[in-house]
Amino acid sequence: MKLLRALCILFFAFPLIAHAQTNTQAPAPISSQSETFEARVIEIVNTRTITREDSSTAVQQDLRLQGLTGNFKDREMQTRGISDLDVIDAGVYKQGDRVIVSYDIRADGTSLFTVTDYVRRPYLYLLAALFLISIIAIGRWKGLRAFIGLFITFLVIMLFMIPQILNGANPILISVLGSIVIAIASTYITEGWSRKSHTAIGSIACTLLVALGLSILFTKLTRLTGFAQEETLYLLSLGKGIINFQGLLLAGILIGTLGVLDDAVLSQIEAVAQIREANPLMSKTRIFKMASKIGNSHLGAIVNTLFLTYAGASLPLLLLFKIHAAGPIPYAQVLNSEVMATEIIRTLVGSIAIAFALPIATLFAVYSSAEPQSKPARAASA
Repeated sequence: MKLLRALCILFFAFPLIAHAQTNTQAPAPISSQSETFEARVIEIVNTRTITREDSSTAVQQDLRLQGLTGNFKDREMQTRGISDLDVIDAGVYKQGDRVIVSYDIRADGTSLFTVTDYVRRPYLYLLAALFLISIIAIGRWKGLRAFIGLFITFLVIMLFMIPQILNGANPILISVLGSIVIAIASTYITEGWSRKSHTAIGSIACTLLVALGLSILFTKLTRLTGFAQEETLYLLSLGKGIINFQGLLLAGILIGTLGVLDDAVLSQIEAVAQIREANPLMSKTRIFKMASKIGNSHLGAIVNTLFLTYAGASLPLLLLFKIHAAGPIPYAQVLNSEVMATEIIRTLVGSIAIAFALPIATLFAVYSSAEPQSKPARAASA
């Protein structure tokens, strides 16, 4: 338990430690042509509201700031957000807000300060703390184990999968290995070393192979390149040309599918265990049929959950789809676009994988579950 407490403390304290400013000496001289730092809004110098051609409005502000980090710590500067340039993502700030500022030097040698974003980390830490408190208060020991499994998942993705992909490794191979490691770690931590856990991992591994095969097949058939998302273009602009973006797309589909497999697989295995416990003399065929009925009722909810998850993440894309479909671009052409095709394949492959996971997990559970130690009399059987 001491080790677990230490891991939890380190998880939440590390970002705070990494961003702490311990230098109390005089501000260092500015030696670079550009810098990004944090500052606090100490005065709203001026504010104006502009109206765009589409009748929408935007607020522009001139702000006086005090630097909090970097070479500008404890120094005051002013940003001039009021201009003829309409910055779509410009925020509206109030006195006391902590913001991120970009410093650059113009061609004429003058300094330019631009507020680029709002510092929202403290509220993210607060939400993470509420999450941890909630799962531990409700789930008790199992909730804590679930959090540890989540932490390990985060480490596998950030310390293994992403570095390997950035170094040019095959994203498909890395995603398969990483997904299996995540499944093994999270299952054994939350469920313990048991026959149920062994069965769950085997079922998840087989289902991931189904998802992988479908992803590769339909990505090839539809000739998806993986360049539909803006993030891929940004990676290219950074010189990350060694990344296999089609493989990266497949890796994302696998990881997204893995996220909903645990619930489906463990539920089916538990259903089989409860049926066998209720009637140890029931035949395996009968147990499989009864557990499959439970799985079928669960399937609709899981598939709907998967769709809603992807739809929520792609809501701007769905709005764009609706706008174009109702406009001059034909419905079929919008549906045929790589952006839309990618989301369709992602959703349907995940749904098919879930559909396969239920009978696979049920079959594995039926034939791997322990036989009863002693059988009741024939008269007691169903």
